[in-house]
Amino acid sequence: MTVQRAAGFRNGIDVRVRLRSGAPALDVAFDGAWWPRSRDLGAELPELVAALAKLGVRVERFTYPVDAWEHEVQRKVVVGGRTVRTGAFRSMDQQLVSLVADDGRRIDLVVVPPEADALTGVRALRLAGLREDSSSPQRVLAAAGSRPRPEVVPITGVRAG
Repeated sequence: MTVQRAAGFRNGIDVRVRLRSGAPALDVAFDGAWWPRSRDLGAELPELVAALAKLGVRVERFTYPVDAWEHEVQRKVVVGGRTVRTGAFRSMDQQLVSLVADDGRRIDLVVVPPEADALTGVRALRLAGLREDSSSPQRVLAAAGSRPRPEVVPITGVRAG
């Protein structure tokens, strides 16, 4: 069964995706990053496909780690009049999704957790887009992590003098 989804952006807000600039490199573990707003892949996937089309990437196939999302999506999803085939795998890296473009190019994206705070999400998108970075998805996400605020613990039971 094919599910028809409207292309577009939720409430006029762009989808948060970034691709590395330049020609694809063989020595990198990923080609960019995506920061979905939820773990509902049925809502997020059409938005990602539409955003990538604006960047010149026409997605034909999308694979994802089944355990990282709330529920699986249909095997075929129609976005902007184009059909995208999907596949869910248990063996995939939980921090990646993979796309195959109409030119045969494979694109792996680091998935920034939807729960990430704004600073972490923006940092992860920026770091994943750096051409010279060849680290793992886990390292990018760790490097992007917001620094915790120092905890202030009141001193009680201390008397002056």
